[in-house]
Amino acid sequence: MRKLWLIFAQAATISLAVLFVVSTLRPDLLSFGGRNGSVVTIRESQHGVGNAEIGSYSTAAKKSMGAVVNIFTSKDVKTQRHPFMDDPVFRRFFGDQFDGEPQRSASLGSGVIVGAEGFILTNHHVIEAADEIEIALADGRKLPARVVGTDPDTDLAVLKVDGKDLPSITFGQSDNLKVGDVVLAIGNPFGVGQTVTMGIVSALGRSHLGINTFENFIQTDAAINPGNSGGALVDAGGNLVGVNSAIYSRSGGSMGIGFAIPVSIARQVFDQIIATGSVTRGWIGVEVQDLTPELAESFKLPNTEGTLIAGVLKNGPADRGGIRPGDILVGVEGKPVTDSSSMLNLVAALQPGKQATLRLLRNGGEVKLKITVGKRPRPQRRAE
Repeated sequence: MRKLWLIFAQAATISLAVLFVVSTLRPDLLSFGGRNGSVVTIRESQHGVGNAEIGSYSTAAKKSMGAVVNIFTSKDVKTQRHPFMDDPVFRRFFGDQFDGEPQRSASLGSGVIVGAEGFILTNHHVIEAADEIEIALADGRKLPARVVGTDPDTDLAVLKVDGKDLPSITFGQSDNLKVGDVVLAIGNPFGVGQTVTMGIVSALGRSHLGINTFENFIQTDAAINPGNSGGALVDAGGNLVGVNSAIYSRSGGSMGIGFAIPVSIARQVFDQIIATGSVTRGWIGVEVQDLTPELAESFKLPNTEGTLIAGVLKNGPADRGGIRPGDILVGVEGKPVTDSSSMLNLVAALQPGKQATLRLLRNGGEVKLKITVGKRPRPQRRAE
């Protein structure tokens, strides 16, 4: 009996030892549950939140925040004279408070210092019709500003302030942006003070929104609210890639759809305003319409590339050059026209007074016409 007990004890000891080794080295051999004997492997991060590998955009924010300013504007608003003011009894009791005297109206926005000389980029609608403009720097300084020039067609304006040691932003390359890139929006939403929000580039080349005449917006989900207009959209390196301009909203606040003017366009407008005080664009005097599949089919076109000439201004550049209503414009100076928006941008880039070659489709054939480009009238919105 003692011998049997000894054998049992030894066998149990050996079994426990084998179980320990197997459970340590090959635990998958001991799996009894799970579908088809499969093993679920869960990977856990070895770093807590806030580790450097998670990433931070504080460097980008710090690099650009100093160049973003708050803009305060005011103007006189004359109230309508109350009809009872001609009644002496009414005037005796209520005085002149309904007499239509001028009152001050204030609004706010944002801007970006783009030169140490004190030039500031902002939106045209931020400073439109303002009598007085004051900017507040991130360091607390407040300075009066004057308008150098504006461009309503792109909703951009350039201001000038006189100050010392003004921080300026670094221009980035908006043409190199890709959908999914991280961007920061900096401005003064609702007047609460300078604020930084983060998001990604949601889309590029947004147009046909009815916001500006010339549209080529960067769409982002970085929170943009009233007061952010004219502020900076910067990349992860803190470089300016856009000027915040508008939002899509049903409530008046951010809904994750914001639009910024690419810095490539802002730079072109800025350079012209600094040089001449205004922006000069080409113009040919036509009304255009996008091609729908139905229109393309009626014109026997293989696709909807190009834009339909819906109207021609009498004695305008296009009329004198031989363009007719019903023509399909498909090329400007060798560059393809995809739709009415691209046509507007291509024509606007032409130099007034110079000749340009336009490629059109007419009666099933292709024609090339040379026209003398005119100067685009201001504002002449929604026509070319």
